[in-house]
Amino acid sequence: MTDSNFDTTGIDGPHAGQPVVTSGAPLPDATAAMVLVHGRGATARSILELANEFEYDEVAFIAPQAAHNTWYPQSFLAPLESNQPHLSSALELLGTLVSDVKSAGIPSERTFLLGFSQGACLTSEFVARNAREYGGVAAFSGGLIGPDGTPREYEGSLDGTLVYLGCGDSDPHIPVERVHETEEVLTGLDGSVTERIFDGMGHGVVQEEVAHVDRMLNSLLND
Repeated sequence: MTDSNFDTTGIDGPHAGQPVVTSGAPLPDATAAMVLVHGRGATARSILELANEFEYDEVAFIAPQAAHNTWYPQSFLAPLESNQPHLSSALELLGTLVSDVKSAGIPSERTFLLGFSQGACLTSEFVARNAREYGGVAAFSGGLIGPDGTPREYEGSLDGTLVYLGCGDSDPHIPVERVHETEEVLTGLDGSVTERIFDGMGHGVVQEEVAHVDRMLNSLLND
């Protein structure tokens, strides 16, 4: 793992200037990229350890670090305004990374976005707000951001992007209903969504989910 040369100083809000950690192929040599988004209280380096599960020499793995280890202060079910300006800053940071990866020669359709917990919520919301073809999307224990009844008036098309949503039915932080809503919204944006709800599972990631993402990544690289 190395600190990268990604420049986040130009974004607005509390996540400006935050470091970005990388592993795998150097971006100029990569044929695909995966952006990994950590959860509340975690670090870019901790989520980047997940990259060890994916043994592909041609992939650049990229993990941004949230300010104070938190992308936004309140629950993802809280009113949107209560999580500002952190939420807007975090979404802008992800957009900057996707744009920088594209500038390096890897388009969005070769860029995979993966998040866990708070990072999964942020990833889901970013993808919905910035619908286009991606190399893949995975949200482990997360869903779209905002209280029940939040308007989901997103524009654009995921254009068949493979999306994986995984969560436990006993997760104390993520209501299963929000995972279902996320599936409906991303399907409505033309995503090809696989939803998996695990009986008796709490807040975490299981090997079946990692294996599913590995197959998605393998399919992308062999497209």
